[in-house]
Amino acid sequence: MSKGLLVKDFRFWRHLINVWSVLFFAVIILDLITNNACVELLNVMSMIYISILAIYVSNKEFERWYNRHNAQHPGEIFVIIWSILMFALIISSLFLRNSYQIPAAVISSYIAVLTILAVTRKSKQIYQARHSEKKKKS
Repeated sequence: MSKGLLVKDFRFWRHLINVWSVLFFAVIILDLITNNACVELLNVMSMIYISILAIYVSNKEFERWYNRHNAQHPGEIFVIIWSILMFALIISSLFLRNSYQIPAAVISSYIAVLTILAVTRKSKQIYQARHSEKKKKS
């Protein structure tokens, strides 16, 4: 696989996850505004979103371990956006009392995003430690 193709592949998955993130966040907000009218759609979108995110991140990590990927696209940005959204949903559900409940699909997606970030950060940390050990030996 040529390096140009890898770069294009990463761009494709990065753009795809960005588009799905915006769509997913928009439907989450629409669900809040409409008092859980979009729960079924959120269930489907959640599965698609997490699947695309998992493919993108695992592809990126695999390429890192084979020294084919060095680009920086911090996952912390996704976690910050997700955390702000979740905080807003929690506050909204408190003020709206029983008329709005945070959908399980949204909660599980947030947990998946946090888990994926934790795993990738640990993978990156291990990679950097092993890579620096190899440099010291050479």
